Amino acid sequence: MQLGYVGFSVHEIASGESLVLESSATEKCLVLVSGKATVTVGNQVFSHIGERMSPFEKDTNQQRIKPHSVYVAPQQRIQVVAETDLELAVCEAPSEGNLETRYITPQEVDAEHRGKGHNQRYVHNILPDDKPADSLLVVEVFTDEGCTSSYPSHKHDQDIDGKETYLEETYYHRLNPSQGFCMQRVYTDDRELDECMAVYDKDVVMVPKGYHPVATIAGYDSYYLNVMAGPKRKWQFSWERDHAWINSEDYK
Repeated sequence: MQLGYVGFSVHEIASGESLVLESSATEKCLVLVSGKATVTVGNQVFSHIGERMSPFEKDTNQQRIKPHSVYVAPQQRIQVVAETDLELAVCEAPSEGNLETRYITPQEVDAEHRGKGHNQRYVHNILPDDKPADSLLVVEVFTDEGCTSSYPSHKHDQDIDGKETYLEETYYHRLNPSQGFCMQRVYTDDRELDECMAVYDKDVVMVPKGYHPVATIAGYDSYYLNVMAGPKRKWQFSWERDHAWINSEDYK
């Protein structure tokens, strides 16, 4: 299956090696999932960026370390030189080319806790809809063992003015420890699409439409990098009616 708006790839680059991405019509968000690098875009050089050696790494205060990222305007040639072993995610979407290439520092990435009880996660908003981009929305989500996320089930697969926007989505999964797995279901109200899968470390799940909850397994923490894009750059979604009560005070 190929999506119409979202493009996504991950590159594992050994220390001292380089990657060249030729110019294209898409805007890109380069996310350093782990490792350090120097990124050159046209005549701009972003030197020695990156900090964490794993997406699960925490600082001395036990706070999750935020990512370093680069937003790249279309028609720009990119060179990435790995200064350590590097895990680089390349997120792409259609663009009108009205914006400038820029470095997204960790300080610019908002962090937030969502949910309660066994439905909790921690979020890094790398490229949310209140930050400049033409199509891309990019976010990291951390879910501890035994919890659900992207839940209660919600969808964003049609345009309903003021209520829901059409956004395709991909999930790039990492597990800690890496031999673990989590579960993800992708399904529609009419069950025309209804897939439930065991997702392993470094798997990618595509969500062309429908609901898409994630559940972790005891002993294994989850990280995923979400990429969304569609004809309108606004994250508006609808809850699945049966499970919306999880948001209420009745759920502890």
